[in-house]
Amino acid sequence: MCHNTVVFLIHTHKEFTSIRHRFQSQTTTRRTLDQVHGVHVIQHSSFDLEEISQNGNFQQSTDGRLAIGVNQLLKVHNVQRVWQQRPSCLRPIHSCLHGDRHLGERIANVLTSIPFIVVGIQAPRHNLNSKIYANSLIGVGIASSLYHSSKGMLRKYLRWADYTMIATTTVCLSRALRDKNPKLLMAASALCLPIQPLMVSAVHIGMMEVAFARRAVKDPDLKPMHNVHKLSALLGGAFFVADDLFSEIPYLHAGWHLAAAIGVSACNKLLE
Repeated sequence: MCHNTVVFLIHTHKEFTSIRHRFQSQTTTRRTLDQVHGVHVIQHSSFDLEEISQNGNFQQSTDGRLAIGVNQLLKVHNVQRVWQQRPSCLRPIHSCLHGDRHLGERIANVLTSIPFIVVGIQAPRHNLNSKIYANSLIGVGIASSLYHSSKGMLRKYLRWADYTMIATTTVCLSRALRDKNPKLLMAASALCLPIQPLMVSAVHIGMMEVAFARRAVKDPDLKPMHNVHKLSALLGGAFFVADDLFSEIPYLHAGWHLAAAIGVSACNKLLE
């Protein structure tokens, strides 16, 4: 074999070794990044590579650049981390309440769900919207009773049904109080109802509170019932928060049931 041929083979072998080393380094980097939560590296060329500087930015090397910059990866990761740390009111309902830990508390929660059925039966039914609202109140009582009497895996789904039924009732109340609601608001409520029932309830309860206060100012006969509604709403809110913060205290949830039922009964005066 001549000298030129030997030199050519050696040179070729060095290039092949360098290329293989570069490819293995990129593969290792890609696998490492793939293990980071929320990061997916897109392949372009097998030999595109970039070097990472100390400040977290990419510096383009002579071999090309990687598909995604570190800054973009960090932004995606930070957004996902913030979203995962969002408050519970912005999360779908997956778990069960702390209550119903013994038979006495379970019975109390079921019995205090019945007033919602009674209030729904007694609610005004002047038109289609008011009839739908009254029937939804009955549905709240039934869903709450089924949830608090359930056990096992079924309890998780009935928990969702309970909160979704409450949110549905607030939307029906908005329709009963006002025939022409913003179409965008109603459409957004319908979309968020299955996944964010607490947010839907908060929005429409706030609308109801404003409508009740305005009516009470115009109609003095509504002021006593409005005062009852305000007191029951404050008491119910206190029970609701306490039930979450002091879960070891029994019968707090039953107290919230009673306060909420009184508040709903007072609110029905708006439909008369």
